[in-house]
Amino acid sequence: MIKGIDVVLIERTPTGKKDDFNMEVFEENEPVIIHNVLVGSPTSEEIVNTLNLYGKKIDYVIAVPKGDNHKWENSRVKFFGRTFEVVGIPTMGIEENIPLCWNKKVKVEAIE
Repeated sequence: MIKGIDVVLIERTPTGKKDDFNMEVFEENEPVIIHNVLVGSPTSEEIVNTLNLYGKKIDYVIAVPKGDNHKWENSRVKFFGRTFEVVGIPTMGIEENIPLCWNKKVKVEAIE
C-alpha cells in the first residue's frame, strides 16, 4: 500500500500592497499539517518546462490527497527539514476518475 508523509503547508494571502519592486506583498497564515502527501522527483520534461515558463528549477513534485481544499498557489511547504515554494499553478484531476488517493500535483522549488 502506498503511503505519503506529513508536510507543513504555509498558505500565503496577498495584502493588497506592493513592495519597492512593484511586486505583490504576501502575509503568511498559520501553518497547517497535511497528511499522506506523496513526494517524488520531477521528470526532465517538467524541469525544463518549468524553467522555461517561470525561470525556476523545481526540486520535487508532490501529490496532494483527494478532498484537500487548501490554497497551494503562492504557498510554502516544509518537508525533509527544508522549506519549498510552490511554483506555478497546481494541476488537478477529477476525483472520481482517479483510482488512488491523490488528485492534485504541485511543483516545488527549494528556498532554504
